[in-house]
Amino acid sequence: MKKLDLTQKQQKILAATAIVVYILVMIAVGVLIGVPIVRFVSEPEQFRLWVDSHGIWGPVVYVAFVFLQVVVALIPGEVFEIVGGYAFGTWMGTMLCLLGSTLGSIAVFALVRRYGVRLVEVFFSLEKLKALHFLRKSPKRIFLFLIIFMIPGTPKDLLCYYAGLTDMKWRTFLLIASLGRIPAMITSTVGGDALGLQNYVFAIVVFAVAMGISGIGLLVYNHICKNNEKEVPK
Repeated sequence: MKKLDLTQKQQKILAATAIVVYILVMIAVGVLIGVPIVRFVSEPEQFRLWVDSHGIWGPVVYVAFVFLQVVVALIPGEVFEIVGGYAFGTWMGTMLCLLGSTLGSIAVFALVRRYGVRLVEVFFSLEKLKALHFLRKSPKRIFLFLIIFMIPGTPKDLLCYYAGLTDMKWRTFLLIASLGRIPAMITSTVGGDALGLQNYVFAIVVFAVAMGISGIGLLVYNHICKNNEKEVPK
């Protein structure tokens, strides 16, 4: 498939569209999910009954939100993971979140393969892209992609967009983009589930540990980027 180049005007239109989608999604999340959570915060079992009362549409809407979160990289993903655990429990929340993020990753990979770096630049600065330049040249790039994806706290949406710029095969990317998200995802859904069960002490412990691991993960990510950039052959 021939790669199409985006003009500066098209980039600006996409950037503006992304901001509009971000605002609309945040409003929708607040109305459809946030309000019920606040309303039923003292009765979590009632919130889950509210989700169940919507039948198949509850999970479908949730998966759609996660899908948009990955495609529109401005939207933070952790909130959706916590909501998934709160609304659906740890395992169902994780599976639905994984489904939405995998579908979103597929869309991102396909779009970047089609439109190239100009599409990526709509969401990410050149500095962030240059920090991952080693992933295009390093002979260990597949292993490094997997390791970075599995570390909590790393910018996975950025990695999804950047992967489309490499020569990585579809099958390899899907394996990395799906399995690599699970460790961080489970942590968030476990915490969300604990909130839903009113086990607040455990939830606080889980989130505190998750924040600590994410902080360490971000440091490790920066270390990997700096070290491998030096090793990449010019």
